Amino acid sequence: MAIQNIFVVGAGLMGSGIAQNAISCGYDVTINDQSQAALDRAKAGIEKAMARDVEKGRMTAGERDAALKRLTLDVSMEGARKADLVIEAIYENLEAKQAVFKQLEDVCPSGTIFASNTSSISLTALAAATKRPSRVVGMHFFSPVPKMRLCEVIFGLLTDQEVLSQIKEVGQKMGKTMILSDDKPGFIVNRALLPMLNEACVIVGLKIGSVEDVDNGMKLGCNHPMGPLELADMIGLDILLNVMNVMEKENGAKYHPSMILRKMVTAGFLGRKSGAGFYIYQDGKKMGVNPVLTQGHSL
Repeated sequence: MAIQNIFVVGAGLMGSGIAQNAISCGYDVTINDQSQAALDRAKAGIEKAMARDVEKGRMTAGERDAALKRLTLDVSMEGARKADLVIEAIYENLEAKQAVFKQLEDVCPSGTIFASNTSSISLTALAAATKRPSRVVGMHFFSPVPKMRLCEVIFGLLTDQEVLSQIKEVGQKMGKTMILSDDKPGFIVNRALLPMLNEACVIVGLKIGSVEDVDNGMKLGCNHPMGPLELADMIGLDILLNVMNVMEKENGAKYHPSMILRKMVTAGFLGRKSGAGFYIYQDGKKMGVNPVLTQGHSL
């Protein structure tokens, strides 16, 4: 069965990015969210991004218009009735993701593949919430989805090889390089990356080095294109915290989230999306280090 209709659950940064990438590559996509306002923001963001692509010569106006015609918004789950592939892209919580799959179970055709954009949660556990565990798979995209070339595919205990083959075709059509991971917490990329980002937070929290010195050290000393704290801001500090919590639960204290990371999230400093994380942002542009990390206190 050739996949043509994709149903994306979640109209946030990842969901809208997946949808933009997919319609640009010829897929018919329906974005679902419980909030009409979130759907409208997602559509506006996609239109803005595509207008920029036209300006930069990355696509023609005709290609943009054709792609946007392949996009549908759906505040209900009705659009999933014709879905060949569902891609769930909500926040990183097992019970919430299981609830989405349970709801879709009664709507989608029996052949529909259920994919999750999870960055850490067990695909076997997600599959257990469905009547089609052999057709549940992980598709871990990276932000910003239209620009990042990687898609990490994760197979659960019961995932069919046929499903992996179909997902590979989808990923390649979307311009991604596919890597395959077994169903272990953190998979490949985050298991290596997130402890490094967390340790960068530890260094700042212990005042071993400043925010800028940590980032410059890794960029200039290790040839990383972006410093770990700036990257954490781009990912979202809340997402980093959630994934570290999942990995700590499964793998132990080695993955315990740093105190400063927990404080930042509690204070509402979530990174670029909230306008402030380790850095302050204005219209998505980095303006400087967050002053709460540099100010002193006295009595």
